[in-house]
Amino acid sequence: MRTTFMARPQDVQRQWYVIDADGVPLGRLASQIAKILRGKHKPTYTPHVDTGDHVIVVNAEKVRLTGEKLNKKVYYRHTGYPGGLKAITARRLLETRPERMIELAVRRMLPRTALGRRQFRKLHVYRGPEHPHGAQQPKPLAIRPDGTPVWDGAASTAGQGA
Repeated sequence: MRTTFMARPQDVQRQWYVIDADGVPLGRLASQIAKILRGKHKPTYTPHVDTGDHVIVVNAEKVRLTGEKLNKKVYYRHTGYPGGLKAITARRLLETRPERMIELAVRRMLPRTALGRRQFRKLHVYRGPEHPHGAQQPKPLAIRPDGTPVWDGAASTAGQGA
């Protein structure tokens, strides 16, 4: 009889990946990041165990929004006080805190549970091209503009047809 493989937390091997957000649409970038944070790209994926990897995102200020989203998309938050609803447009958020825009998109694609919060802590977003995680030797992971990842780090067009 065959049994289903279940990953154990002590057996998980974590990798570090660095992704350049320059010119990549926000939603396509966020969905690939969420998949890596959850560990769904691994054959050892187990839904109730954190099998995901760390993701470093650089050049968050150069992420792309399609259509009129830059002017029309509004992010809301509430202070907790009566009448405390605050709104900020995507353009203003991209100018002031571009890393927050990517964090919000990814967080909303992860489960709203303790496991999802633990997975979200493995996301590291930086405004410019520099990051302080060189000691972890992150592997470059290119995301094509259509949202597909290139696992060898080269943004080639191999495999996209003839």
